[in-house]
Amino acid sequence: MNVTEQLLRVFQVDQQIRGLQSRLNAADTFLKAQQKDLAEIAAARKAVEATLMQHTLAASDNEGEVKRLDEKLSQLRSQMNTAQTNKEYQAFLSELNTFKTTRDKHETTALEAMSKVEELRKQIADLDAKAQQREQVRDVALKERDARFAEIETRLNELKAERDKHAAEVPPEDMRMFQRLLDQRGDAAMGSVEIIDRKRHEYNCGVCYMALPMESVSGLLSGGKLTRCSSCQCVLYLNADAMKAMQPSNSKR
Repeated sequence: MNVTEQLLRVFQVDQQIRGLQSRLNAADTFLKAQQKDLAEIAAARKAVEATLMQHTLAASDNEGEVKRLDEKLSQLRSQMNTAQTNKEYQAFLSELNTFKTTRDKHETTALEAMSKVEELRKQIADLDAKAQQREQVRDVALKERDARFAEIETRLNELKAERDKHAAEVPPEDMRMFQRLLDQRGDAAMGSVEIIDRKRHEYNCGVCYMALPMESVSGLLSGGKLTRCSSCQCVLYLNADAMKAMQPSNSKR
């Protein structure tokens, strides 16, 4: 078996492995998307909770200040009732109005903070509901990913063992070159020769569809010489149909 045939065996098994892994990757990608959404919801909830804490403290502080000022206003009203002179009464009244204005400001701020608190609590409830729905989707995605892995695990291990066996039979330098191609190009690492017109010696690369020189095809036909496309650098091979078509016909004399 020549080196091109050896690489082709590795390539064909590698294609089967990628096909199985693509099924698992699709399920895994979907699962990761759900996990990412859950993480974003959790981060959003944490941010809302921090804002909620700020407004809750602001509401509490202002409510405490309103209570303190109410007590002060009550004291001033008592003092006004015991004022001895009009001047003393007016002084108490001025002070009372000042405290009342301050008290009203704190009350307004407290009400605004409490309104914001209610709004933020609603946001947290909405995020919790959204997270619950996303967790259900995540759980389904996890089961699907695990089911797919269990389904293909045995076959995937068999193919990997088969690939390792075939790869060990390829000359190390050629295998290293081919592995780089596989890592970079996947299914485009190897391409079949397409016969356009045999009589005119017209052939194309099955990957990039560029014309191939007759020398490249002759090397493959004669001994499976390792040949790469001069345009896309994929490893070329002749499939069974091309090999049959390239064989000289047995004409009768």
